[in-house]
Amino acid sequence: MSELAIIGGGLVGASLALALQQGAQQRGWRIQLIEPFEPGNEYQPSYDARSTALSYGTRLIYQRLGVWERIAERAEPIQHIHVSDRGRIGATRLDAETHGVPALGYVVENAWIGHCLWQALDDEVVMRRCPAEVEALQAQAGGYRLTLTDGERIDCSLAILADGGRSGLREQLGIDISRRPYGQTALIANVTPGKPHAGQAFERFTDEGPMALLPVRDNRCALVWSRPEADAARLAALNEADFLAELQQAFGYRLGAFQQVGARHLYPLMLVEAQEQVRNGLVVLGNAAHSLHPIAGQGYNLSLRDAEALAEALLRSDATLGDLATLQGYHQRQWLDQRLTVGFSDQLTRLFGDSGPMIVAGRNAGLMGLDLLPPVKNWFARQAMGLGVRAP
Repeated sequence: MSELAIIGGGLVGASLALALQQGAQQRGWRIQLIEPFEPGNEYQPSYDARSTALSYGTRLIYQRLGVWERIAERAEPIQHIHVSDRGRIGATRLDAETHGVPALGYVVENAWIGHCLWQALDDEVVMRRCPAEVEALQAQAGGYRLTLTDGERIDCSLAILADGGRSGLREQLGIDISRRPYGQTALIANVTPGKPHAGQAFERFTDEGPMALLPVRDNRCALVWSRPEADAARLAALNEADFLAELQQAFGYRLGAFQQVGARHLYPLMLVEAQEQVRNGLVVLGNAAHSLHPIAGQGYNLSLRDAEALAEALLRSDATLGDLATLQGYHQRQWLDQRLTVGFSDQLTRLFGDSGPMIVAGRNAGLMGLDLLPPVKNWFARQAMGLGVRAP
């Protein structure tokens, strides 16, 4: 029996296991899913739960995997997206009905997505090792040897490194990364607006950095507020009333007066890309392969498309599990998607982070021009919906 080890059982790793499990059983593969944090059997909702914006394309992937109906139970549809440059006339609006889809995307709590994925895994095919952690990863003939923190060793034909953007194993293997710091920190929290959000998402660009408000269940909004590092730390330390007052001043009253803010978390922002994503018997996946600025909500959706493409490449191949040519074929297929998605996110960040008068005038004209040029606006919408490169 061939062994396939997925190191990291978060959303990307669990999605890959689900995409592989039916075909793996037919091929006689056994999947080891190794995750240091054991999820509970029961889902517990929380005001402060972190959320992810799932594109419409991601919905289609989860439909193919048979879990969307369950995920949708706690998914908040994004019906409208309002993109604007604060204090200036440039703005554009995207509408689900106009683009012929039930929603432009969905906002779902991470814990709920993870719960749905883990509940869908078949114990006869996917061996869940949790809590467990890999401390060493060594190449050997026919694959890799994993050494767990308790001393146990696992030999596998293919190792999938999906242990996050700060992957120590990636560094251990000598895989170089490129970093592009944005000089910003994301402040992330849930807030309650005074008015119903009505499925509206807001992407507002300011001179200090972009701000996103995404609709969440129970009339909450997920706030992603990018600020210079020192200012983000100052905002995080404010009491609730003072924080809401500054948020109100920055955002305005389109959603009424903000009523409540939950726990605030800070994340330094940079574009990180692994210089190698495949080796013989090895794939680097998810944030370990590419971590993006959250400005356009593209990071997780790109990683899920990678996971689906990898599963398809492995299950189509007649070669030995871990065969380099198969893995290179997967990477070549995803190369354009990755380049366009990373470029889309990075260029938006750089464009709207520049307060030079010529840049400001140009981007405002561009935002207004989107409404006047339907083909360009349609391309922009398809990128936002995760349909820009690999339309199903």
